[in-house]
Amino acid sequence: MAAIEVTALHKRYPDGTVAVEHVDLSIGDGELFVMLGPSGCGKTTTLRAVAGLERQTAGDIRIGATLVNDLPPAGRDIAMVFQFYALYPHLRTRDNLAFPLRAEGLPKAEVRERVDEAARLMRLGPLLDRRPRRLSGGEQQRVALARALVRRPQAFLMDEPLTNLDAELRADMRTEIKHLQGELGTTMVYVTHDQVEAMSLGHRIAILNKGRVEQIGTPLEVYDRPASLFCAAFIGSPPMNLIDVEVADGRLRGKGGLDLTPPPGLPRDRDLVAGVRPEALEVTAPGADRSIPARVVSAEWLGDEIIYVVDHGGRRDVRVRMAPTVRFATDTRVGLRHTGAVPAVYDVRTEQLVA
Repeated sequence: MAAIEVTALHKRYPDGTVAVEHVDLSIGDGELFVMLGPSGCGKTTTLRAVAGLERQTAGDIRIGATLVNDLPPAGRDIAMVFQFYALYPHLRTRDNLAFPLRAEGLPKAEVRERVDEAARLMRLGPLLDRRPRRLSGGEQQRVALARALVRRPQAFLMDEPLTNLDAELRADMRTEIKHLQGELGTTMVYVTHDQVEAMSLGHRIAILNKGRVEQIGTPLEVYDRPASLFCAAFIGSPPMNLIDVEVADGRLRGKGGLDLTPPPGLPRDRDLVAGVRPEALEVTAPGADRSIPARVVSAEWLGDEIIYVVDHGGRRDVRVRMAPTVRFATDTRVGLRHTGAVPAVYDVRTEQLVA
């Protein structure tokens, strides 16, 4: 196991394209650390630089106590799992697992021991004599994970390993990966664009945008207190509602008239936007206490919840998440109120959290 330190990482390609502007990461020994962001944000390039598959233009990378800038991938004692499984089609599962160990020249007895241990951890016993064409997508990904395990590296680097699986298999594999990392205690860096994967897997999450880190925090921290307007709009489904607000007489009021619970330390001399989660709003009958007049634009019935889009007279419609105990039809006149949860407040100019 090993900590990973990335300092002032910058990657510019010969044609002038900047893939990574500036990234600093401090990943703890034994941590499951997720890099999350949209396509083109620099997360995969950063992971490939840590692996040694990309040479950074500037910056330092340390794995454990070792500066690895000039080391090839084989010298960094890491194992990668990719989106594509890259199994040898002519080899049985057992031989796919053993291949990297045989390439290192390990004794047969040790190869057998490591293969058996990885097969046990990934529940591959019945599949050891099958070739890849006889395995499902989920089984092939488990073999790819086991092949990384047999090397017993200091760290695992995973680049969107579940993208090619259907929703049910992705959920199963998330459980497998989290259980595996907890059992092994090995440092794991996981790249994804899927916020469900990030929130369910990561001890901490780094949110990347345009080659920079916008925020690093626990899943709860990045959900409750996004550090920027980008994070607020990116995390959550539906994402945070962004409501133009004014501060007057100690009150925080949206431009549509919606009263919000003011956080402490509100600045008074800036244009502000409040970030309010959909579950912190409530659709009511017209005229209910503390509500403002509003209209239901649309309603999505999702079984255990309803997502309303509501016009409340502000610059943007808002989304409201509620239990389906009371239902309001589209175009119904309703009330809208804030439930009291303290919103995040952002400076419009800097797009950063200020309260």
